[in-house]
Amino acid sequence: MAEETTKKELEAAQEGATENQVQEQVEASTPVETKPAQDPQEFLDTFDWERYSEGIEKVDEDQLKAFEKLVAENFVDTIDNDVIEGKVIKITDRDAIIDINAKSEGVISLNEFRYNPHLKVGDTVEVLVDVREDATGQLILSHRKARLIKAWERVNNAHDTGEIVNGYVKCRTKGGMIVDVFGIEAFLPGSQIDVKPIRDYDAYVDKTMEFKVVKINHEFKNVVVSHKALIEADIEEQKKEIISRLEKGQVLEGVVKNITSYGVFVDLGGVDGLVHITDLSWSRINHPNEVVELDQTLNVVILDFDEDKSRIQLGLKQLEAHPWEALSDKIKPGDKVKGKVVVIADYGAFVEVEEGVEGLVHVSEMSWSTHLRSAGDFVKVGDTIEAQVLTVDREDRKMSLGMKQLTQDPWTDITSKYPVGSKHTGVVRNFTNFGVFVELEEGVDGLIYISDLSWTKKIKHPSEFCAVGDKLDVVVLELDVNGRKLSLGHKQTKDNPWDKYEAEFGVGTKHEVEITEMVDKGAVIKFNDDITVFIPTRHLEKEDGSKLGKGEKAEIEIIEFNKEFKRVVGSHMVIHKEEEAKIVKQAAKQQQEADKPTLGDANSKLQALKDRMEGKAPAAPAKKSKKASKEEE
Repeated sequence: MAEETTKKELEAAQEGATENQVQEQVEASTPVETKPAQDPQEFLDTFDWERYSEGIEKVDEDQLKAFEKLVAENFVDTIDNDVIEGKVIKITDRDAIIDINAKSEGVISLNEFRYNPHLKVGDTVEVLVDVREDATGQLILSHRKARLIKAWERVNNAHDTGEIVNGYVKCRTKGGMIVDVFGIEAFLPGSQIDVKPIRDYDAYVDKTMEFKVVKINHEFKNVVVSHKALIEADIEEQKKEIISRLEKGQVLEGVVKNITSYGVFVDLGGVDGLVHITDLSWSRINHPNEVVELDQTLNVVILDFDEDKSRIQLGLKQLEAHPWEALSDKIKPGDKVKGKVVVIADYGAFVEVEEGVEGLVHVSEMSWSTHLRSAGDFVKVGDTIEAQVLTVDREDRKMSLGMKQLTQDPWTDITSKYPVGSKHTGVVRNFTNFGVFVELEEGVDGLIYISDLSWTKKIKHPSEFCAVGDKLDVVVLELDVNGRKLSLGHKQTKDNPWDKYEAEFGVGTKHEVEITEMVDKGAVIKFNDDITVFIPTRHLEKEDGSKLGKGEKAEIEIIEFNKEFKRVVGSHMVIHKEEEAKIVKQAAKQQQEADKPTLGDANSKLQALKDRMEGKAPAAPAKKSKKASKEEE
């Protein structure tokens, strides 16, 4: 061992130990011999290291063993990464000099003591050997690393044992707070700060509080703490006592703990109950904050709870009498009332005539119009309206109201406003396959049948002629007061153009045309927007027997004109057939005239007859019968 000891190690040991320490340790560790041994300090002072390194000077084996024992008992082994304690022996502007009983003092930057601004000489601190020797031979220590290792040991121990620890709330973060626990940044979820919801997180910053370590993730070095867990433990006993005394119908005092869109949570002194939004007020409300506020103290009644009494249903409105029970007896059918629209549905609107008392105005009672629309077309939520009470059912707590009853029924004097034959302008409200419904005024509608829309156009569906919202001029054709029905006509507002077309395109009239369109059964020729002439295929025949084709010009004759059905039929064939008939007739007439006897012929025949009678001429041969002639043949 003596041979392995180097000069450098012994010099470092000399620097780290005082003369008294060495002397004391040597005296305590040197075995008592009959022959007094040399003092180790004296040995260090007088030993020739140069001669030793050259192998000239030999060292007494007993002295080396005594010195090795002295070093082992008084100096720290800096090879192990254990946390050790050191004493602050000097503080400079930048560093703290720490004595850890090593061969030399260590150095720690003051930045690692920012959390402890009151650090002074003589304080004991935990350190970890970071670098045994830097470039200058200096021992570098770390207080931060040592503190972190010790902190994790303390945190793990607190988690295992359930120990309550103190933590410093540093700042807010997403979802909660950051807490310094033993120098480790732990996460405090917002839900774990208190048993009641936290509205002001900033109020907890820069405060020191007690916590319980509830979770440690060693892989990611995450620590989760809870302050709520400590509170819950305290109130659990109170909660059991309160729950054991709960009864339906019991009235308790509580504090509004949380407000949601569906209700209010009330703290009854350690146990929470829910007041549903429908149990807050007899009137309709859109949100619970219209009735209560956070931290408000109020009385509530227990409506129901489950077997374990973990879910408690509370009521607030039940502490007051139902408004229907206090409804005035003076309200009866026929009365006029004023109220505010609180709810709108497609079928009607609910109107609050008194607090907690609502009546329904059905959409059919909002207007005299027979075309039912959505209630939202007439009123909106928040409107104050007047209505007439139609029915009141106090037992079932129902009331029906009407708005149209406050205005005059337009059918009252319908005969004077819309007599048959009168002209008006209406708005298209709806279509059917057979016609158009036109509104003349609110509550007065009439029907125009599809056949009464146009004199000339062939309409398959009313949407081809007009659109909803269009204005149309109409004439009242029929009026049924009892049935509340009006028959209207649009085409009757104009003269029938077919009256004048009958003279221009009547049967027998002829026209020079050009075939513009061919169809399956013939050809179509359009004269104007109203008159379209159809020529059947067989009537397209030309004089030579061929057919007229598209683009050919020819003369046609109208052979049918039906004003009622708006049908006009033409023919080219009859043109040349008529010519042929004329020629045949003329030829027949000429032949007939050629076969007539003249006056001379008559005189000759008369003379011949006279001669035969006088015997001057032979009698004419008798005509043979057909049978005799046939036999001769």
